[in-house]
Amino acid sequence: MRRQFVAGNWKMNTTLASARQLAGELAREIPQELPNVEVAVCPPFPYLTAVQEVIAGTGLQLGGQNAYFEAPGAFTGEVAVEMLLDVGCRYVILGHSERRHLLGETDEIINRKVRAALQKNLDVILCVGELLEERNAGRTEAVLDSQMKGSLAGVDAASLARVVIAYEPVWAIGTGVTATPEQAESAHLYLRKWVASQYNSEIADNLRILYGGSVKPDNAQSLLQQPNVDGALVGGASLKAEQFLPIVRAAEAVTAQKG
Repeated sequence: MRRQFVAGNWKMNTTLASARQLAGELAREIPQELPNVEVAVCPPFPYLTAVQEVIAGTGLQLGGQNAYFEAPGAFTGEVAVEMLLDVGCRYVILGHSERRHLLGETDEIINRKVRAALQKNLDVILCVGELLEERNAGRTEAVLDSQMKGSLAGVDAASLARVVIAYEPVWAIGTGVTATPEQAESAHLYLRKWVASQYNSEIADNLRILYGGSVKPDNAQSLLQQPNVDGALVGGASLKAEQFLPIVRAAEAVTAQKG
């Protein structure tokens, strides 16, 4: 059975003090690795080291929110894969809708980042998802197909084993609107079938696909109960321990049910 995964994307939030405090609150509640749920936090770049110091030796993994595809060098303002690894990151979020739609990242750029991360043994949380107008036009699956093909070009089966997909309908990110459990399940099932067709059924069965988009304590369980939803990439609710931890607990409960 696929292990549930709950990751907190802190985005461009927190200060040094509040990042440490939040990390400490989570670490106290998750002092060791949970048997059925993997948990990660992804703070802003300036606070990665401070957060890692707080969560070292606990059940929390560290992730970065982005990375550049070039080796360290003359790329002002960018962060290399090697730098994320150096400060203790296991994961990096790539292809988030805010990178795609606000900052103009193309599938080609995201693909170069994905391949660079995997080449250096940094695991990837790859985000895909459609705009509201694309869903209304019945193009959800076409958009997912295009993003998956473009973002995973040249990624072989062995490398895909170290990728987590996060389905994030853009219309549900930061809007307070959440996809229904049925909408989430439909998109997740499509993504799993896509991987089976492009790779093989064994890889598809083992691939973890997270839902992201206004996940909160009151809707987490209904989303996570879906057969093809393997966890959550949490935005706003990850900024408060009292909201993030119930989502982790919901993932634990669902794992017991699915088992």
